[in-house]
Amino acid sequence: MPYLRHLGTSPLARFVDQLFSAVMSVPIGLGGKKPDAILATAPSLPTLATGYVLSRLRRVPFIVEMRDAWPDLARDARIVQGSVKSLVERVVEFVQQRADLVVTVTDGFAETLRDRGIKNVITVSNGLDLDSMPFLEPPALERDVFHAVYLGNHGKSQRLDILIRASALLGEGFHLTLVGHGTSRPQLVRLARELNAPVTFFPSLQGQAVMDKYREADTCIVSLRDDWKSFETTVPSKTYEVLAIGRHVTAVVRGEAERIIIEAGGGDVVAANAEAVAQLWRELSEDRSRLASGTSGRDWVRDNADYAQLALRYMDSITSLVNPEPADARGNA
Repeated sequence: MPYLRHLGTSPLARFVDQLFSAVMSVPIGLGGKKPDAILATAPSLPTLATGYVLSRLRRVPFIVEMRDAWPDLARDARIVQGSVKSLVERVVEFVQQRADLVVTVTDGFAETLRDRGIKNVITVSNGLDLDSMPFLEPPALERDVFHAVYLGNHGKSQRLDILIRASALLGEGFHLTLVGHGTSRPQLVRLARELNAPVTFFPSLQGQAVMDKYREADTCIVSLRDDWKSFETTVPSKTYEVLAIGRHVTAVVRGEAERIIIEAGGGDVVAANAEAVAQLWRELSEDRSRLASGTSGRDWVRDNADYAQLALRYMDSITSLVNPEPADARGNA
């Protein structure tokens, strides 16, 4: 897909890039062999609009992938405001209502869409290639410093300031490592400095460097703020990774993500405040046997979030849409 280089990372720059890509995709989509279906992925609004138009022009089924809980997330994040529905919400809902298939990554958001009258909705969660993920030995039962590690985006959605404040409350004998980047990173660095918190920041890492950080960890953190309702039906993708490698999870989440952590037996769910997080880490450092999560998390991922299984489920749904079983065949089954 065509795109613009060097526009920056601001919301306006991203939108201009998405708009350019969407417009330039129209002639590409109209040329060549007729596709079996058109698939568009949100939250890019221009991509959704282009996908809808192309599906109608080429007279093929239209599939919409909702990678986030849009448009709900847009209102929670104050991208749209007010009591009257915004253009963003109207466009997203218009496309969802007219799609032949809507795919969500969580059961909770799928149910939300069904409640709004969207009938053909399936869930194909985020996941990973389990065979490529090692299973790590549990942390040592004796260790001088308790290590908590977070890998992922440093943005408004994660409220990582809570983790920094928790580490400041604990002080000596505890260490927090934050790996990644995001719009909130400069403020987080300043906060850690002001509180003299035992925190180390690393840029985004890849490959073996990521696994090295996981090995250093006593607990790995997944975090989403608790004051955005849309996050009740959101699961951080790192959740599956941490469960798969067998590290204990400090889960500052609620809703569907909380259910998964509990169901998988992968760690502890804690309230989104510094005192609660600090208390959990203090308890874990005093009883390090709790850090041995066993294989239950990996077993859960194998059953629910392994790419091999997810791909088969997704392709079955697309095949049923593109090649529906004739009515007489169903009657003779």
